[in-house]
Amino acid sequence: MQAVLKARQAAVWWAGLEFRERRAHLLNWKRVIAARSDELAAVIHEETGKPIGDALLEIMLAVEHLDWAARNASRVLRRRRVRSGLLAADQGAALEYRPLGVIGVIGPWNYPVYTPLGSVSYALAAGNAVVFKPSEHTPRTGEWLASAWRDAVGHPVLQVVTGDGAAGAALVEAGVDKIAFTGSAATGRTVMAACARSLTPVVIEGGGKDAMIVAADADLDAAAKAAAFGGFGNAGQTCAGVERVYVERSVYPDFLARLAAIAENIQPGDDGPYGRMTVPAQVDIVRGHVDDALARGGKKVVGGPESIKPPYVFPVVLAEVPEDSSAMTDETFGPTVVVNPVDSLDEAVSLANSSRYGLAASIFSADRPRALTIARRLRTGAASINSVLGFAGVPALPFGGVGDSGFGRVHGADGLREFSRPQSVTWRRLKAPMDVMSLSRDPAVLDRAVRIFKMRHARGAMPRSQDHRDA
Repeated sequence: MQAVLKARQAAVWWAGLEFRERRAHLLNWKRVIAARSDELAAVIHEETGKPIGDALLEIMLAVEHLDWAARNASRVLRRRRVRSGLLAADQGAALEYRPLGVIGVIGPWNYPVYTPLGSVSYALAAGNAVVFKPSEHTPRTGEWLASAWRDAVGHPVLQVVTGDGAAGAALVEAGVDKIAFTGSAATGRTVMAACARSLTPVVIEGGGKDAMIVAADADLDAAAKAAAFGGFGNAGQTCAGVERVYVERSVYPDFLARLAAIAENIQPGDDGPYGRMTVPAQVDIVRGHVDDALARGGKKVVGGPESIKPPYVFPVVLAEVPEDSSAMTDETFGPTVVVNPVDSLDEAVSLANSSRYGLAASIFSADRPRALTIARRLRTGAASINSVLGFAGVPALPFGGVGDSGFGRVHGADGLREFSRPQSVTWRRLKAPMDVMSLSRDPAVLDRAVRIFKMRHARGAMPRSQDHRDA
């Protein structure tokens, strides 16, 4: 792929710059994007169907991350001294993070700026060149970003290639130094298999089946509004939004009524709270999940199959859906929310963790220490307390999941290191007081070193009792 060869040449120049020089270029790109954000928002709107306001919000979040990556790369990745330790007292030691080279980024269609720039911005700030393949549903958005880069920087450090899955496969096979992929878990496995043939490392974000937990002491109005935003915002096409809600039984009817009241008054449209489904095929997945939930005994609270009016899907709220329904196990990626009652918060945690996905979750409770404890028990890469998607606007926080939600991290210091290779360097700074790293070492020196070693590491060792050994 010619773009990768071109990027390889540009990477030499880009990696050779000082951090401050790369920061200046990245901040200039940021200014171009911000100044022309109305223009970019119009492109996003045309390609995805999301309202202009949502497109602008996406751009603002992406620019905040770009700004953070540019300004913090030096602090996170610069060379730093480390302690050598007793056995290597004669050595000075330092750690530095070096660019990988060329990063291939394969982006999604639901957030065609915010999500891929979570990889692109941090990879560039770490000193890499990037070849970005946007989704085939949002190619003009990707091309716009590349055009803005050319206007701001000029050098082909960032390039965009467009096309369908075949173009993505070609990028994977083109000899890049790492792939950052966002999409379905199934496609992620295919990408991993291709990368395995060349031992190309990969970071994958594979979607989610995100849960919200509502405690009996929660602010139910706030929880219902958050569930509506996380479940219906962007037409439900948010990998870290809300698809499942577990509510303590004592407040379950009240919460359900509040969420229903919100959902009943939502009208999607170009100027509505959310727009059309971006990909027509996704409508069939939503329909299948709603049908399965109802066939298995789930209850319609708001909407149902009649809510599906392509290209729009009106809000759907279902309740008491069996946990083995596809509406509870598979990523729906549409404006549907399932609300189930639980007898305890322990049960809520257990059900939330039963998913093969593990991207994000949210907890609503007036007891923040208890909510923090619940967050630590959740098998997710991120959690929000008394909000949803709170982490998305905090550039210093890493983002990524576990299980079918993928692995690796973008954003924050972890995101900068994700696109770097650590390099350890030592240098002899004095004559070794006890030279044991030699084929001709003095046995007396080794004996002295062993005595010091045991004094340092074996002192106070307590052998297990005979009873314990025999047990």
